[in-house]
Amino acid sequence: MIAYLDCASGVSGDKFLAALLDAGAADQRFTLEHLNEAIAALGLAGTVASSARVLRGGIFGLHVTIPAEENPPHRHWQQIRTMLVEAELSEGVRDRALRAFESLARAEATVHGTDPESVHFHEVGAADSIADIVGVSLGLELLGVEHLVCSTIAVGSGVTPGCAHGTLPVPAPATLELLVGAPIESGPAAGEMTTPTGAALVRVNTDAFGPMPAMVPSRIGYGAGTRETLGMPNVLRLVMGHGLRPETDAPSPAGDSTSMTDSGERVVLLETNLDHIAPEQIAFCAEELLASGALDVWQSPAAMKKGRLGIELRVLARPADADRLATAIHELTGSLGVRRTELERSVLKREVLQVQGPWGEFRVKVSGEGACRRVRPEHDDIARIARTTGMLYHEVSRRLREAADLSLTGPRL
Repeated sequence: MIAYLDCASGVSGDKFLAALLDAGAADQRFTLEHLNEAIAALGLAGTVASSARVLRGGIFGLHVTIPAEENPPHRHWQQIRTMLVEAELSEGVRDRALRAFESLARAEATVHGTDPESVHFHEVGAADSIADIVGVSLGLELLGVEHLVCSTIAVGSGVTPGCAHGTLPVPAPATLELLVGAPIESGPAAGEMTTPTGAALVRVNTDAFGPMPAMVPSRIGYGAGTRETLGMPNVLRLVMGHGLRPETDAPSPAGDSTSMTDSGERVVLLETNLDHIAPEQIAFCAEELLASGALDVWQSPAAMKKGRLGIELRVLARPADADRLATAIHELTGSLGVRRTELERSVLKREVLQVQGPWGEFRVKVSGEGACRRVRPEHDDIARIARTTGMLYHEVSRRLREAADLSLTGPRL
């Protein structure tokens, strides 16, 4: 599924979240119930999201309200990371949320001249902002977004009073830091149009910037902001659909059951040899690199010079993230050199669908087509059901695969 984020009126966490909920409303693919279950899993007691359709500049959109905490604590990055790691979230949702907060921590550390591990969040560390980031991460997963393209981002102008650090210029310093390398403009309205939360979510989830890609639209969502703005409806528009088949330039069938084809993308392989740190530290480095946006991280044993045994650490990265992740490898491992190779990889497009099974709804990942088509239940759901029922993992997996095959292809006659 391709998605296009139209940020002509800027982007914030609540508008991004509302646009995803609006896009998922027709078939209940992503709902307030899903969102509030994720918020409850975070342990944010008393925080319950609600929504209403509102008019902004002549356009109806969905506005999401997440009540702010009274006297919210200034949570440190370590506290939020622990909250996300311990919450019962899928690996995909947790990974997106961790990467968003990691990017926020690095931006704040750069702006304030400190270390990311020492950063404590003010507005971004409040319950509503945490819920926005986790909610957007959940929505992108449940709606099966595999490729996100973003327009030029309107950031606003002027100053924003009432922040924890006092009056700040617009865009806020952390917002601007997060959007380095992205196309931005002041936009049609004064005031803050793009928030640090919105900028972080765009940074870690966007694959490309530019005009709307060729697609057959199947879902449209409008996320409404809180205030009215002059010159442009204060809405974030999300357009979702399936791409045109490159070999024929003909549209794919509309709807979520569209068959999927291979596509190629440029990636960068980062490599370094390590023989001076403990295996546990290398494992920690791998986790940190994945949380920072690496596409994949793996290790291989290596025979080093003078007969020493070591580890070859390999990191697959998007080209836009290669410099940042190479620096992270140096910082995390103390390595003196990181090799890089530009590659092109073939990516089998896939969707995550909700299917009804013997124990209620569960998620399946559908990839490929024809002889390459695969339908696999999500590991997190298999593990959850196995723990709840006491059944063996492989038995739960088998029954969920059967339920998925029946639901997606119908009974075999």
